Amino acid sequence: MGSFSKYLGASLGWSFGGPIGAIIGFILGTIVDEVGDKNIRIEGPSRGSGGFGNRRSTTRGRRTTDTTKSGDFEMSLLVLSAVVIKADGKVDEKELSYVRNHFTQMYGAERAKHAFKLFNGIIKKNDISTRQVCIQIRQNMTHASRLQLMHYLFNIAKADGFVTESEVNMIEKIGGYLYISNHDFESIKAMFYSGIANAYKVLEIDRSVTDADVKKAYRRLVKKHHPDKLQHLGKEHLKGAEEKFRQIQKAYDDIKKERNL
Repeated sequence: MGSFSKYLGASLGWSFGGPIGAIIGFILGTIVDEVGDKNIRIEGPSRGSGGFGNRRSTTRGRRTTDTTKSGDFEMSLLVLSAVVIKADGKVDEKELSYVRNHFTQMYGAERAKHAFKLFNGIIKKNDISTRQVCIQIRQNMTHASRLQLMHYLFNIAKADGFVTESEVNMIEKIGGYLYISNHDFESIKAMFYSGIANAYKVLEIDRSVTDADVKKAYRRLVKKHHPDKLQHLGKEHLKGAEEKFRQIQKAYDDIKKERNL
C-alpha cells in the first residue's frame, strides 16, 4: 500500500481538493477498508489541513497559465472516462481494456496498475456530479488541456468500435460544462469519423470556402492544437496530443487531395 500512497502524492496538485479530491478520497477509503490498512498516508507536498475534498480552489476568472500537473490530468481522465463509459447504461470490456492499455502505454505498468485500481472504484460510484467535476477542471486547466481531455474521451467512446448516441450526448454535455465551443466539439468529434465531409468539420470550415480559407483554417488549427501547449503535462501526455495533431494534418491532406492543391 505504501507504493499506492506514493503514486497518489507524487504528481497531484489542484485535484486533491474539490469534487475530484472528494471522489479520490472516497475510493481511497474503500481501498483501505478492503486491505485493512488503517495507517495509509499520502506522501507528497503539504496539502493543508483540509485533506481530500475540502480545499477550495483559489482560481478566479480566466487562467493565463496552466498549473495542471500530470497527476491532475490523470485524475480528470479517470473520472470523466468513467462517466462516458457508463453513459450508454453498460460497462463495455473493450472500453475498459482501452483505458487499461492506454494508461499502461502512457505511464508504465506500475503507475497504470494504481490508476486502474482507482478507476474500478470510480466506475462503481453512482453519485458523481459531472457538472461539479467539470467546473473544477475548467477553473484549473487551460483551453488546450481541456481540448485534449475531449479528444481522449472520444477515443474511449470509440474503443468498442463505434460511438453510441448516448456517449456523444454525454461528451457534448461535458464539453458544455468545460466551456468547449460547438465548433471545437464538432471538430474533435469529426476526427473519429471518415469521409471528406468530416475533414472539413475537423478544420471547422464549410466545403464551399476558398482554397485560401482552407490554408488559413489549417494554420489556425495547428496553432490551437499544437502539442507544445501541453508540455507542462509531461511527456506521457504528449503522445495523445501528437495523435490529435496528425488527425488535423490528415484532414488537411485529404482536402488538398480533393482540391488538387
